[in-house]
Amino acid sequence: MNNNFNIGVFDSGVGGTTVLKEIINALPNENILYYGDNGNAPYGERTLEDIQRLCLKIMEFFKVNNCKAVVIACNTATAASLEIINEKYNIPVIGVINPGAKSAIKASKSRNIGVLSTPFTAKSNAYANAIKKLDDSITVYQEGCSELCPMIENSWETYENREEILKNHISTFPETVDTVVLGCTHYPIIREDIAKLFTKTIVDPAKETAIELQKTLEKLNLLNSSTEKGKIDFFVSGEIEKFKKVAEKFLGFKIDNIYQVDK
Repeated sequence: MNNNFNIGVFDSGVGGTTVLKEIINALPNENILYYGDNGNAPYGERTLEDIQRLCLKIMEFFKVNNCKAVVIACNTATAASLEIINEKYNIPVIGVINPGAKSAIKASKSRNIGVLSTPFTAKSNAYANAIKKLDDSITVYQEGCSELCPMIENSWETYENREEILKNHISTFPETVDTVVLGCTHYPIIREDIAKLFTKTIVDPAKETAIELQKTLEKLNLLNSSTEKGKIDFFVSGEIEKFKKVAEKFLGFKIDNIYQVDK
C-alpha cells in the first residue's frame, strides 16, 4: 500500500472534528478525507443494523478513494460497527472506545467512572465492557443523552435550556464518580459547559485515538513520507453550511475543500 494514500475519518456529523483536530496535530503531513454523515444523523437512536449499513457505505467510499487507514471518530459507530468493519476490510481501522477506556482508567483514583454518550452507546455497554476488560475492579455508570448531538449540530449556544439538560444528565452520576468520559465525539465541543457542572476529571478519547493511529501507521510503515502539509477534504451528506459553521469554529481554520455526497 502507498504510504501517501489518505486517512479516512468519519462521524455521524460534526463531532468527529474533535478527533480530526488531534490527528492533524499529531500527523500534520497526512492527507485526510473527513466524512460527516449529518444527513443521516443522529446515529444514537438508530438500530444496530441501520448504523452498520451506514458505516459500511462510508467504508466503501474510503476504499474507492484510496484510504490506507480509517478512524471511526464516532462512539456509536465504533460500538455498532468496528467488529464487522474489521472482518470485512483489510486496512487498519481504529475506533474511539478503547482509547477512551484506557485514558479513563489512568485518570480515575476512586475507581468509579461515568460515561456520557448517545443512548445507543450506553445500551451497548461498549464502554463498561472495554473498561472491565482492562480493569475489572472499576464501576462504570453510563448515561445516554438523546438531546445533545442534535443540539450541538444545530448551534448549541442558541438553546436557552442547555445548562438544565446537561445538569439533568450529569446529576445521575453518584458522588463517588471522579472521572467522566466524553463518550460521544460531539461532546468535547461543549466541554467548557460540561466542566462547569462536573468539576472533577473529564476524559476526551480524541488525543489517545490520534496517538493510537500514529503508532499503527509507524508499525505498518505507512506514515506519509512527504514533508508538505497534508490536504484535508470534507464530504458531507447533509447541510454543508450548517456543518461548516460549527466545524470551522471548533477547528479554528476555514474549510475550503468541502463536497456534497448522497445520503
